[in-house]
Amino acid sequence: MNHSRRRLATIGGLALAATLALTACSGSGDATEETGDGGGGDLTPVKLQLQWLPQGQFAGYFAAVDQGFFEEEGLEVEIIPSGGDIVPQDALANGDVDYAIAWVPKVLGSIEQGANLTDIAQIFQRSGTLQVAWADSGIDSVADFEGKKIGSWGFGNEWEIFAAMAAEGLDSTTVEIITQDFNMNAFLQGDIDAAQAMTYNEYAQLLETVNPDTGELYQPEDFTVIDYNDTEGAMLQDAIWADTERLESDEAYQETTVAFLKAVIKGWVYAAENPQEASEITLAAGSGWGPSHELWMVNETNKLIWPSPNGIGIIDEAAWQQTVDGALAAVNESGARLITEEPPATAYTNDWIQQALDELEGEGLDLTGESFEPIDVTLEEGGN
Repeated sequence: MNHSRRRLATIGGLALAATLALTACSGSGDATEETGDGGGGDLTPVKLQLQWLPQGQFAGYFAAVDQGFFEEEGLEVEIIPSGGDIVPQDALANGDVDYAIAWVPKVLGSIEQGANLTDIAQIFQRSGTLQVAWADSGIDSVADFEGKKIGSWGFGNEWEIFAAMAAEGLDSTTVEIITQDFNMNAFLQGDIDAAQAMTYNEYAQLLETVNPDTGELYQPEDFTVIDYNDTEGAMLQDAIWADTERLESDEAYQETTVAFLKAVIKGWVYAAENPQEASEITLAAGSGWGPSHELWMVNETNKLIWPSPNGIGIIDEAAWQQTVDGALAAVNESGARLITEEPPATAYTNDWIQQALDELEGEGLDLTGESFEPIDVTLEEGGN
């Protein structure tokens, strides 16, 4: 799609624009100053590393900047995008930033390699990964992957595929993994039998593409969609990670962490209740998608977060263990494993997100998403 090519061509410019537009300070990322109350005192500088470019996937963080929620908590937050050139957990482990957004299995691999990081808030409560095939392909489940060309972006995004295959007893060498771009071009051209897609992005790219046989946009019935939540391969995705050692020993960092999480919670509540406005905020922050695609992205991202029955960001022990078990079982086509042993107990904690939730009680916020209702989004050609 020309739209996708234009997006890739502007990665550098968007990253720079977003950094400039959303930088509230140029501090060192050492969040050790006293957290203020938003009443005009000194604000604590904080650096947040995103997993990707500005887009609806991160709407809550951008909303927290735009709506002044970070400032209310005494923070000046610089949101740092990545166009794939920055590994979030590496930036955090190296001390370049204070917090990072990253998928759990990717960070588990880094922890086994020596990174000392802790999941302090599990924002996505469920997986957003799909494997999409043509409706007449005969691929209706993971069990049908054998002998097929299976698309993946790589960069750690493939482990759900191999975890699901392991659960089905499939040998990973029986599939041909095709590295796909961050679009659906190879699938549409017939080079891939089943392509990887996120509910909030690549799947929408299909539905905003014209079917040459009909002259109309493709419809859901044109595809078979395998949702990894319906398999044993589903893994936890977007989480907020912090520096384990600082959490254990730095009182100022602990206070900043709670303040940061309170503002993030308010940002995601805002995105849930105001998806149109949240999509406009991310567009203004530098997202390269069209308005209908961006609104779709915010809406689908909200579905991965809400409802959160125990409170937004609380890490569900069963979902965590399923992620760990899948990471232990997954073997890629070259025989490599993501992790070989259980992660340490410090790999996650609910202490800080629970404290943030407790401090927000009584402010009239829907912290569990009990009242959340997704909206209907009509995709336009090219996401415009």
